[in-house]
Amino acid sequence: MDLLLESGRAPGDVLVITTGERHPWAAHELSFGEAPYWAQHDAGDDVFYADAAAVTRAGVRPVVVVAVNGGADTAAATVLPLALARASALLIVCGDPQRINGVLGAGV
Repeated sequence: MDLLLESGRAPGDVLVITTGERHPWAAHELSFGEAPYWAQHDAGDDVFYADAAAVTRAGVRPVVVVAVNGGADTAAATVLPLALARASALLIVCGDPQRINGVLGAGV
């Protein structure tokens, strides 16, 4: 994340999606309820963290980072094409390359 921001990307340009455990920021913000959490997404002022189950609700952002950090392989297989559709400039996929290749059925 630091490298993206240091390279000139605005925080609001970035959507981070996790396939396993929620990012601590998302877990914290969701403790205040769904409405304020999604209001932050809609404002587009900061990096937004979502989990695989919420990716269909997330909007397009220039940069989408997918953290394949657990969860079922089906979750990763579902999230990756959706993330690609939401990334208008750059898609970054982080995780175990063997697992990602297995999910995609390709060499990445």
